Amino acid sequence: MDYWQSIVLGIVEGVTEFLPISSTAHLVLTGNILNIPETEFLKSFEIAIQLGAILAVVWLYGKKVALNQEIIKKVLAAFIPTAILGFLLYNIFKSFLLENLVVIAWALLLGGVFLVIFEYWRQSGGEEKTNTVASVESISYKNCFLIGICQSIAIVPGVSRAAATILGGLFIGIERKTIVEFSFLLAVPTMLAATGYDLLKNGFAFSADQFGLLSLGFIVSFLVAILAIKFLLRYIEQHDFKSFGVYRIIVGLILLLIVL
Repeated sequence: MDYWQSIVLGIVEGVTEFLPISSTAHLVLTGNILNIPETEFLKSFEIAIQLGAILAVVWLYGKKVALNQEIIKKVLAAFIPTAILGFLLYNIFKSFLLENLVVIAWALLLGGVFLVIFEYWRQSGGEEKTNTVASVESISYKNCFLIGICQSIAIVPGVSRAAATILGGLFIGIERKTIVEFSFLLAVPTMLAATGYDLLKNGFAFSADQFGLLSLGFIVSFLVAILAIKFLLRYIEQHDFKSFGVYRIIVGLILLLIVL
């Protein structure tokens, strides 16, 4: 990997981390398009670079969270299921799932179909039109844990952590803007833990040049993610997620045609 490729991956991560289209899938696909060798460093890079995007959440929401301990406790409650599953399945994720293009393709495709069906179901009256939970502080601990269970499904690359948490929140009656913001916040402990655990296992084997590549990708993803977060918050004021579902279906079908 060179520094230009690190910048490209940083941009991809920053754009996709908080959209319901799977940042991990797009990082893997971009790595393949750029012909970056599938090394242990690349796998670690694809995990660690997400920390840059997570820092964008801290930058935008840090003061609000620091002044509200209730938000911190509820985010941590939602993080528990992912922490347990991630620890138990880390080796499977790193050695098999992360670079499996067939798994990624099917996850993108089926996730897109589900996303479109879910939005049409909501619009047709399959759910109460007025969701009752209008702030992060108002989410119950039970619902926080349920959202965390939804997020844990995203250990499969291509599923999308953002999509899993947002759809789970919408299903249990949380307003769209509220669950989107909660998804942002929940990403912080999730990716901190994933990156920290991976670096503890592999970080000391990195060269100085590789740490430079990680640092560059980190900075780029941080800057781009700030713009992506602001875009999504404006987008959801007048749109649902069907367009993202269609996008996932198209990308998943194209990838399936390539790998199969």
